[in-house]
Amino acid sequence: MEDNKTEGQKLQEKLFFKAANVWEKSTEEDKKNAFEFCEGYKRFLDTSKTEREFAHEAGKLARQHGFLSLDDIIKNKKKLVPGMKVYSIHRKKSVLMAIIGQQPIEAGVNIVGAHIDAPRLDLKQNPVYEDTEMALLKTHYYGGIKKYQWVAIPLSIHGVIVKGNGELINIVVGEDEIDPVLTITDLLPHLAQEQMAKKMSEGITGEGLNVLIGSIPFNDEKVKEKVKLNILNLLNQKYGIVEEDFQTAELEIVPAFKAKDVGFDRSMIGAYGQDDRVCAYPSLMAAFSLEEVERTSVLILTDKEEIGSVGNTGAESNMLEDFLANLCANSSDNYNDIVLRNCLNKSRMLSADVNAGVDPNFDSVNDKKNATYMGKGVILQKYTGSRGKSGASDANAEFIGELRLLFNSKGIIWQTGELGKVDMGGGGTIALYVANLGVDVIDCGVPVLSMHAPFEITNKIDVYTSFRAYKVFFES
Repeated sequence: MEDNKTEGQKLQEKLFFKAANVWEKSTEEDKKNAFEFCEGYKRFLDTSKTEREFAHEAGKLARQHGFLSLDDIIKNKKKLVPGMKVYSIHRKKSVLMAIIGQQPIEAGVNIVGAHIDAPRLDLKQNPVYEDTEMALLKTHYYGGIKKYQWVAIPLSIHGVIVKGNGELINIVVGEDEIDPVLTITDLLPHLAQEQMAKKMSEGITGEGLNVLIGSIPFNDEKVKEKVKLNILNLLNQKYGIVEEDFQTAELEIVPAFKAKDVGFDRSMIGAYGQDDRVCAYPSLMAAFSLEEVERTSVLILTDKEEIGSVGNTGAESNMLEDFLANLCANSSDNYNDIVLRNCLNKSRMLSADVNAGVDPNFDSVNDKKNATYMGKGVILQKYTGSRGKSGASDANAEFIGELRLLFNSKGIIWQTGELGKVDMGGGGTIALYVANLGVDVIDCGVPVLSMHAPFEITNKIDVYTSFRAYKVFFES
């Protein structure tokens, strides 16, 4: 067959670059491994719908995989030595882990970083009210959502409440098969002439995202707001809370449905929160798969990315610097600030975040020669930002060249791309905040369809390829 190819065909094969379909390049064993890996991923999605839940589950799994609490090591004044595995749960919302390598930490570390928050609805501080003899909850949306996608679907409530006596209680309602669910109502089409004439962004307003929670009145003729009272009474009986406790709570409204296979061939996953748990979970599993590494491997899973990586649990905080400073200080007898600076300047990072896959229903928003495609492996995204790369992290060619050589040598199928056509939109990740510390960073993640919707779509072979990519990077 090779002899039948023309000179031009042979030259084209040699010179052209075209991202491959990973399914076509995979062995039957690889396909089996991808499906098995994604079963664990789906289960994790169902139990980790908030950043607190993800951090809690990650900490539990870390201990099962032999990771030790860094706080305990510092408290007991123990030294970190090659092969040790440590973790830290930061304010119950972010996760940091490390596998100590053979080289000194001052020589730099290999970092994979993802975020574990996702777009959602947060309850306001005074959320409970009654209107037309129905009880509702007022919300404030978190992150970039299309508000109309959150109405007329089953919703659950997750989070914590700090009671007046300081007791903290966890709340999850709507996930168990016997639980009730919540919802936000929509206007019937028969009466929606004015609504449907509005722009999509105005058809459902932020103040209109009020969650329906009950309709039975409390049996007392002398009481006003009987339905609200009945709901608060039910909550008091079950959790011992009063209305004031909502002011010291963090409660999130998220979709109530579970992760599901998509397609007759079951090749895809549909679920809430895959941006960015589709990168966070594979990077977590990659960290757990490591035994001995040459360079210290660090995993950071952050909060608040969807609202700008702000606050003391976001990537803009000092938590990565502090974590690395503790690693340096507890592995050396001669720690000072320059040791940390040297570590940062010699470190490399994969910012594990998603990109928009080309959707055949909406392909006009993409430059197809520079877009990302489902089933074609992990994405190396040189720069992020919007318009003229505003707010971008822009990786240098030398670092991309290192990754190209690494991935090609390990059989990791990858593609490049950017988020839509120039001036069409854009977006950012945690990459720029770590790059500001002196670290070489590039975004490396999974393509997603229906990003930021309550039901996002990913391809199982891309999920598994991301796990393999993060693992070989940790080991490099």
